[in-house]
Amino acid sequence: MPVVRPLGTRLLDLLAFAALTLAGVALVVMALVQAWQVYARYVLNDSPGWTEPVALLLMSFAVMFGAAVAVRRETHFAFESLRNALPGPGRFLLKSISRLISAAAGLGLMLFGGSLMIDAWSVNLAGAPLPAGLRFAALCVGGALILLFSIERLVTGDFKSADSES
Repeated sequence: MPVVRPLGTRLLDLLAFAALTLAGVALVVMALVQAWQVYARYVLNDSPGWTEPVALLLMSFAVMFGAAVAVRRETHFAFESLRNALPGPGRFLLKSISRLISAAAGLGLMLFGGSLMIDAWSVNLAGAPLPAGLRFAALCVGGALILLFSIERLVTGDFKSADSES
């Protein structure tokens, strides 16, 4: 009989899945944008200026969303080598410290990224008809996800995938 996961965990599973899906979509679209850049430059001899800033925006979202999911799965900010070399109480302490560090990093990214995003929103992005504040949106949203997933790890303990519980 399969184990029923708590509602909060299932919601965070969905959020992590959405973040990972968006990261994957961002990578695919970034590759398409770069392909268009190459085609337009070498075939049409008319290099568009919007491709580089858009590709950088997409890469930022892919990196930050992927990092957030990695924090949830404890494959990022984990200090595994030292942690695994210690006995039980030391291992628990290092896990707690790494979770607190990732929560603090997420909070900083969210707050400072959000501040930069708001400050630059009214300026146009060079080369693309978008607000320059979008350059920092990935930091803000990704930082919030890192903070949320770090708090989840602090509260619920080690990550267990839905597959491992059945």
